Amino acid sequence: MSGGEIAGLIFAGGFVLLVIFTAVPLLKLGRVLDETRTSIRDLNETVSPLLSELTETVSSANKQLAKIDIITENVAEVSSNVSSLVAVFSATLGSPLVKIAGLTKALRSTLLGKKK
Repeated sequence: MSGGEIAGLIFAGGFVLLVIFTAVPLLKLGRVLDETRTSIRDLNETVSPLLSELTETVSSANKQLAKIDIITENVAEVSSNVSSLVAVFSATLGSPLVKIAGLTKALRSTLLGKKK
């Protein structure tokens, strides 16, 4: 064997070792990609029902918010009605009641003052 043939054999052996050392990480990378593909497939299968359930939940929440909106409008109307009723009551009965209370206090203090 000549020196060139020996160098060729060494080069070929080194190349085989290089292929073996690069094949191991490539095989591991292939397994990682297979696991990733499986995980993504499982995720797609579970996300679809979750999204439909989320859509139903949001729809139900919107219906409840619409009901609450009607209730708050009714409460605002009732509170304005109560405010009007209080204004009417104080205008018609408030002033005379205050005068009667003042008169009662004056009579009371007068009568109690005479007893002392």
